[in-house]
Amino acid sequence: MADAIGQVLSFGVGVALSPVPIIGVVLMLATPRARSNGPAFIAGWILGLAVVGALVLLASSGVASEQGEPADWVSWLKLVLGVLLVAVAVKERRSRPTDDAEPEMPKWMEAIDTFTPGKAAGFGALLSGINPKNLLLCVGAAAAIAQTGVSAGEQAVALAVFVLIGTLGPGAPVAIYFALGERSEQILDRLKAWMSDNNAAIMAVLCLVIGVKLIGDAISGF
Repeated sequence: MADAIGQVLSFGVGVALSPVPIIGVVLMLATPRARSNGPAFIAGWILGLAVVGALVLLASSGVASEQGEPADWVSWLKLVLGVLLVAVAVKERRSRPTDDAEPEMPKWMEAIDTFTPGKAAGFGALLSGINPKNLLLCVGAAAAIAQTGVSAGEQAVALAVFVLIGTLGPGAPVAIYFALGERSEQILDRLKAWMSDNNAAIMAVLCLVIGVKLIGDAISGF
């Protein structure tokens, strides 16, 4: 099981350091429904990661060969995921704002004031499990768990560790908000500003590092 947990650590960190969801959570915590929408968003985020990971694990059951080695298609999957993540890194690098240009944020952020807890949870699930970067990382993490050939119970534990690590990023602002109350405002504002200014750079570095790792793992597995 230790091997399976070790396999998902980098994927979990990649999911956790997602600037747009973190910015969205901070904005949510500045609305009148902060105390309900913040936890609802995190609940949806956890659900999205868990569902995508569980589906990939179910589809990958029996992925290890009788000799305990991963099936060939796992290496091909890692290669494809790695190439896609490198492509995302290049795209993010090219989209980085020049000079003093303001980074463009998603349109849905303009409507955060109107979010109900249900809508906040829905967006949490979409941003964690379905947005392209996180979807690639979820699939990669689940495939890495499956290829270790551990039991279903141990796979569930490894997936839970991945979900926990992947939730640390968007979960941190919510924890700060409830722990510090009004005193959290300046901290969260600085976090939002930094994440907004460095969104493209963070995404590019994360996707490049994890993408290259996956490509290396794939080559080793052939």
